[in-house]
Amino acid sequence: MTNRLSSSTSPYLLQHADNPVHWWEWGEEAFAEAKSKNLPVLLSVGYSACHWCHVMAHESFEDPNTARIMNGLFVNIKVDREERPDIDSIYMEACQMLTGRGGWPLTVFMNPDGEPFYAGTYYPPQPRGGMPSFPQVLGAVSQAWQERKGEVAEQASKLSSLIGRRIPSGENLPDAEQLEQAYRQIHSTFDPVHGGFGRAPKFPQQPLLEFLLAVLEEPWAKTAGSMLGLTLERMAAGGIFDQLGGGFARYSVDERWLVPHFEKMLYDNATLARICLWAAKRLGEPALLDVASQTLDYLVRDMRNPEGGFYSAEDADSEGVEGLFYVWSLQQIMDVAGPVDGPEVADWFGVTEEGNFEGANILTRRNALAPTPDSVAPVKERLLEVRSRRARPGLDYKLVAGWNGLAIRAFAEAGAVLGRDDYLCEARAAARFVLHHMQDGSGRLSRVWTRGRRGGPGYLEDYGGAATGLFALYQATGEEVWYEEAASLTRAITRLFKDPSGGFFATGADAERLISRPKDVMDNPSPSGNSLAAEALLTLGQYTGDTRWWELAEEAVRDGVLLMERAPSATGSLLAVARALDAGPREVALVGPEATRWAGEIQAGGRPGLVIAFTDTADGGYSGAVPLLENRGAAGETLAYVCHRFTCDAPVDNLSDLKKALEA
Repeated sequence: MTNRLSSSTSPYLLQHADNPVHWWEWGEEAFAEAKSKNLPVLLSVGYSACHWCHVMAHESFEDPNTARIMNGLFVNIKVDREERPDIDSIYMEACQMLTGRGGWPLTVFMNPDGEPFYAGTYYPPQPRGGMPSFPQVLGAVSQAWQERKGEVAEQASKLSSLIGRRIPSGENLPDAEQLEQAYRQIHSTFDPVHGGFGRAPKFPQQPLLEFLLAVLEEPWAKTAGSMLGLTLERMAAGGIFDQLGGGFARYSVDERWLVPHFEKMLYDNATLARICLWAAKRLGEPALLDVASQTLDYLVRDMRNPEGGFYSAEDADSEGVEGLFYVWSLQQIMDVAGPVDGPEVADWFGVTEEGNFEGANILTRRNALAPTPDSVAPVKERLLEVRSRRARPGLDYKLVAGWNGLAIRAFAEAGAVLGRDDYLCEARAAARFVLHHMQDGSGRLSRVWTRGRRGGPGYLEDYGGAATGLFALYQATGEEVWYEEAASLTRAITRLFKDPSGGFFATGADAERLISRPKDVMDNPSPSGNSLAAEALLTLGQYTGDTRWWELAEEAVRDGVLLMERAPSATGSLLAVARALDAGPREVALVGPEATRWAGEIQAGGRPGLVIAFTDTADGGYSGAVPLLENRGAAGETLAYVCHRFTCDAPVDNLSDLKKALEA
């Protein structure tokens, strides 16, 4: 038996195509059905790598009795939050208003006009721990719909009017004092023992780590380096990092980073690899370069689409068991390592007879910064090979444009910094895939691509993520095609997403009209759409000298000022852009025979507000696409121009003086 989900592009929806629930995809037909039958709508939102989404599916959506109740009392709609972040954002806000919390699976009840009146997350099949059973919830909601229509209508109308309320823009950009205050609030949530922020469950919160990178040199951020270094070291030593195959799981269920929620997401690994790369360079901790490389190598080995680009996620479960793919018994380790090396290997990875996770062992390391012993390294490879023969976790094989932009940026910067041509090749392949397969005939970027089919129109996050990735690829290679494509996407941001009252909407002007047009200002947990847009616009302004792009970048930051003040932990990526603006963005133009080599020496990543353009043209005759390079250079010389909003210092003719100028 299949339902209406069988033709979906979403791997998550296809997981539910055999449910006895009569699922609809989101669309006018589903709501017309609800109106014609005068039934409420049950909206279920999740994603393919979500463990508790799978649990609720097995317990309820695959159960014929529960499905019979759902089919009789509701019109049921299934949504992949990763394909439709706009729907997820609107109805998650409703859930948080009603319950004070959120999460996935998200369960929302609404009227046929799409106005929500009741919401929750996971519901068990029987009453448990003070929670009602899912059938009890279904019955109570249906009864309220039939017997208390006035109350339901009032609740739906009131709640809908509150969703998407605009927070006013700030009058000024955050200054150093406001950035310091945000830093102090973030510092107050730091765990000085295990690193990271807040309590269990503990997420990497990479936008906050990005902000720490941005303020390392500030006199008021004296502990930024130690906070950043401790967090990355403890994560890399813990079970949240795959000690055999590389890559980070989405979060840790404990404060020690020991037991992960085993799913792996592209956006987490792209951003964490990049942060490890620049933390290694800025903190002088070369072991973090290995963590970055292992993470990128994992993406190439296990998440790469054969045509280029990267899939979205790997599941937590295999063979229906969470984490089964990753855990080991002591005997399994000994069988692979042998009696001679076995004890040292077990000790290195913290493996014991009793285990650290449900009688098995999640592999960890006591010190992620120590080199792997010679006796352990070859056994590690054999363990990875043995593990590869196990049943793998499920793969979400859709490609998301914005997340691939984050990956392009990570591979491009790592390729330039580490001298890895293979990483640059991966960045180019992903860029070509996004540009050739994920745009329609008019150049409109799509959100997703799944097995030859483009999904709906891209969001602000997709345009900002792809543009920043392509700008990074240009800076790494000097290949102007990437600059031109990045500039085109950045200009489209203003056409599609501009909010006349300030900042940018998450959805395009051509998108489906919902009960609210959401904005994407808070990180979740990847960088917010507004922060990515602001960074892309700022970069375009630096390359062109056109003040309108600067002004739009500043406007996007001002639009989030009040949120940055009230909730700095939720706006780390926007704070990092604000830091770049406060520091005074700089541009470096390199012209001459040594320009490419010099560019490699001063790669811009990790330096807030610095962009690089370079060309080997040596005689001032540059005629390419990048205005920053125009009218530069002298025959036979390599010259570097350090500029501040296109006002440039006198050129320098040696790398040493260039580095001094950048440190000033």
